[in-house]
Amino acid sequence: MRILYIRHMQKNLVSILTPFKNTQSFIGECIQSILNQTYPHWELLIIDDHSTDNSYDVVNAFAENEPRIKLLKNTGSGIIDALKLAFKTSTGEFITRMDSDDIMTDNKLEVLVNQLKTHGKQHVATGLVKYFSDAGISDGYQQYETWINNLTKTGSNYNEIYKECVIASPCWMLHREDLIACDAFNPNVYPEDYDLTFRFYKNQYKCIPNNQLLHYWRDYSYRTSRTHEHYALNHFIDLKLMHFLEIDYNPDKNLVIWGAGHKGKLIAKTLVEKDIPFTWICDNPNKIGKAIYGVTLQPFMNLASVENSQSIVTVANKIAQKEIHKYMATIKKQPVIDYIFFC
Repeated sequence: MRILYIRHMQKNLVSILTPFKNTQSFIGECIQSILNQTYPHWELLIIDDHSTDNSYDVVNAFAENEPRIKLLKNTGSGIIDALKLAFKTSTGEFITRMDSDDIMTDNKLEVLVNQLKTHGKQHVATGLVKYFSDAGISDGYQQYETWINNLTKTGSNYNEIYKECVIASPCWMLHREDLIACDAFNPNVYPEDYDLTFRFYKNQYKCIPNNQLLHYWRDYSYRTSRTHEHYALNHFIDLKLMHFLEIDYNPDKNLVIWGAGHKGKLIAKTLVEKDIPFTWICDNPNKIGKAIYGVTLQPFMNLASVENSQSIVTVANKIAQKEIHKYMATIKKQPVIDYIFFC
């Protein structure tokens, strides 16, 4: 009977991959939230990415008293190398990721495991997230939280994948085989969480709808996603365009770029370098008729005369986006199929 029980535990084991660097103020609370899980069959692969504070000692104190915690030091450098090491060392049937400064709800693992057991492979289990901060949450982060949670409630995450990362990096779980099939953490591409989400999308893994809060996402001024160059705007644009050209770009259609701001220019420059033809439109009278990177900007009304078009819209203003949706409807263009917002 005990052998069967152990096999059952191994079969349903969850591997939690957690890199950390200089998070001594928060990592103890993070680990305690894992210890508090109602689902007990987990292993924590927690990787020190060359911390210079006392983070390692904090984690080691937990590891000495909990055999499910496996503490290692990053043999490479950076979060991707740390994730690779964690995954290589893991043994679980289910894989999830956790940020060392965040907190799990007590039932997080239980809910995600049950989702995958119910829906099977080629599914991504997700949950709602909530930002918290001693300094308060900015309007931008509050809007992002509302936006991503609304997508998660309906499982429609991929509908807006070219706007921002549509799956919270520390709040997903999937079968080990599925993570391997989409090449896990092998590409050295940042932002690594957004890149992985695109590969879930490319492999057509379905997002399981969920309306339960499972993860508390901590925000503070020196958080990596706020300060590291890998998470700067140009990396997001490069990543989006790379995946668009691989997954959704239709060379049989006439590509159109809408907007000549910073994002529009970054995209246009890359397309010119790749020798991919496109029409460039905007509604700025000061730019219409001018040539940038050898392409003359046209008024947005010209889109109606472009046959069989596929548009990338870089206009960020929310009111303007609503107007663009209305305009696209008048010329019988469908979102996602005929036009995609890159903002």
